[in-house]
Amino acid sequence: MHDDIPGVRLSGRPHAGAGPRFEVVEPATGRPIGHVATGTGPDAARAVDVAAAALDGWRATPAPRRGEVLRTIAGRLRAADGLAETVARETGKCRREASAELALAADYFDWYAALAHTLTDQVLSVRPGLRHLVRTGPVGVAAVLTPWNFPVSIPARKIAPALAAGCAVVFKPSELSLLSSLAFAEICESRLPQGLLNTVAGDGPEITGAWLEDRRVRLLHFTGSTAVGRNIAQAAGQALTSVVMELGGRAPFIVLPDADLDEAADTLMVTKFRNNGASCIAANNVWVHEDVRVEFLDRLAARVSALVPGDPLDERTTLGPVRTREMAGRLETLITALSSAGASVHRGPRPEAGGWYVAPTLVVDPATDSPEWREEIFGPVALVRSYTDLKEPIADAAATRHGLAGYVCTGDVAAGTELLTRLDVGIAGVNVATPATPEIPFGGRGDSGIGYEGGVPGLLPFLTHQSIAAPRP
Repeated sequence: MHDDIPGVRLSGRPHAGAGPRFEVVEPATGRPIGHVATGTGPDAARAVDVAAAALDGWRATPAPRRGEVLRTIAGRLRAADGLAETVARETGKCRREASAELALAADYFDWYAALAHTLTDQVLSVRPGLRHLVRTGPVGVAAVLTPWNFPVSIPARKIAPALAAGCAVVFKPSELSLLSSLAFAEICESRLPQGLLNTVAGDGPEITGAWLEDRRVRLLHFTGSTAVGRNIAQAAGQALTSVVMELGGRAPFIVLPDADLDEAADTLMVTKFRNNGASCIAANNVWVHEDVRVEFLDRLAARVSALVPGDPLDERTTLGPVRTREMAGRLETLITALSSAGASVHRGPRPEAGGWYVAPTLVVDPATDSPEWREEIFGPVALVRSYTDLKEPIADAAATRHGLAGYVCTGDVAAGTELLTRLDVGIAGVNVATPATPEIPFGGRGDSGIGYEGGVPGLLPFLTHQSIAAPRP
């Protein structure tokens, strides 16, 4: 049991915020494992004051030196074994997945450390008699708002490029992952100049509102639900604050008749049940060609039945609990509704007692006009339908405004790649369950987001450019 933890960190020092005391509950047991004293709007305002005071010194730091600092943070993350255990206990993800998340977070810091070396001014000769100096610099103070499901790697893929660009950061983590995100922030602060990263846990609208009211905050970088993102974008638009948003997903997963069915089933198990199904790029609507329907479902049901739900810290566990009691209730209601409407249901094992566990579940032949088919599942429940003509899954994917991820399993990689180009999604995989990596852009279309994280495009929102024309000497 953790003692009360300060939910505000300014200039590398913890402070007990003036907001409510938040109880952190372990999803595997339903028991409290800590309390966090959250912050308020005034705490958020002070965080901007501190960040703004630290900005000029970091902006003036040579980009290669900023890169060196980021690499030291990457090293600390790879060695943070205790943080991996905290992530597993707090979110319910398996311990090995928590360790993989820390490694991914470190990879983001290394990638943007390398990109920092590319940030140089340019002198262009594009008009007779003139010289154009193009100066590149940080946008200023950036606000970072993150969800609970990846409490280290999602902050890393926002904060690393911000720091590489020369920005100062104010950071609000989800109330459902405070222990993990506060520990991550402390690791970063240990290698950064004081005041460069400032964290405020607390009420989302209150904290975000304070940051949007401050003209020194020039970028708001958010990952979360589409509904919340839409509200934040509207407020940011009024303030003329730039936004990057990674929002909800509803990824199609299409199995073609020539697919290796064992490989396809293994790929689906990862993209559907990784992180206990709580991933924005998880497979959401599974389509299997009628010719291989029976064989594929047999393989898939066997794999679902073989999952081992249990304590996330037990190395034998392959599926942990969902994060909250409410999330478990929503998923059970969804399964019941689809079953009552005529879909067949196959359920895997569930622990006898304790915690917020949902048995891994296949729901076969749900109606495509049902609200459950249309929503983002965000849990260990796979909805599966068959098709005879590719027009059906393509039309179904087009009927949603979401466009984050998509997957195809096939024996013909070229054909699978061509099929994915017909889906309006930002990131996709052919026989690949985890297509995202720090070196490539990650972003959605439509209701799935605005802008990109990862790759070179992930650095650009944190940069400004000044072009100065003068007579050539």
